[in-house]
Amino acid sequence: MTLISIKNELLEARQQGYAVLLTDVADIPGVEGMLAAQESRQVAGIIGVYGGMLKQPNAHALVRYILQRLSETSLPVSLMLDHGSSLEQCLQAIDWGFSDVMFDGSSLPFQENCETSRRLVESAHAAGVGVEAELGHVGLGSEYPEYGGKRKGFTDPLEAKRFAQETGVDFLAVAIGTAHGVYQGEPHVDLELLAEIRRCVPVPLVLHGGTGLSPAQFQAAIAAGIAKINVATDMFIQAGQRLSQAASDGETNYFRLIQVSTQAFQERCELYLDLFSPPK
Repeated sequence: MTLISIKNELLEARQQGYAVLLTDVADIPGVEGMLAAQESRQVAGIIGVYGGMLKQPNAHALVRYILQRLSETSLPVSLMLDHGSSLEQCLQAIDWGFSDVMFDGSSLPFQENCETSRRLVESAHAAGVGVEAELGHVGLGSEYPEYGGKRKGFTDPLEAKRFAQETGVDFLAVAIGTAHGVYQGEPHVDLELLAEIRRCVPVPLVLHGGTGLSPAQFQAAIAAGIAKINVATDMFIQAGQRLSQAASDGETNYFRLIQVSTQAFQERCELYLDLFSPPK
């Protein structure tokens, strides 16, 4: 199918009470695992490429590979820049063919984040590309006791309303108690804050830092207003563990190890797709 922005799917998810999975990939086995999971479940999904990956020598080749594979599927799939570090990097991703881009200005002052996001929206929408921004700051799991655990960087609902109005972003990542990477300690998601943000903000809301949350926490977040959930670290951990186990068991065939990695991505993606999708 022709690659299109995921924004209409996220609007439907917001209305119908389910969430769309984004998983970051770094290589071909990850891409193939995610696509195989989508095919098996027949649901929409998002392949993410982390902004730091765009600096790698093979980045453009990987993006071209993903775009070719997406053109061969009949399912709605988005290719999204995850955590774009600057306006320029987001524009580069648009030029490369991404259907959606995220600008992460969460560490910037409100007005600078707002203005950069607004300028990106103007350029992206002219190209038919959806835009995600982040307000509040989702920190690192390694910093959780001193950051998320103390509610630092949490999204203010009224600021989120103003941000959405002034920028025109299509979906908004919010900070409500999750963190990127592996948590130190137990994550606590502020569902009351999330529900208030949803009442104030008309666009679909995004949860970053999905690794380490329980199924009950995911489902509660979806019920409170989350329409897109990012999971990356868990995918890479699971694939790494499966490869390590295969090597410990004496597997040395290179092509078999590629299959192990692909299967690990597929099975983990299927788990999340089942958890986030609407009941049938």
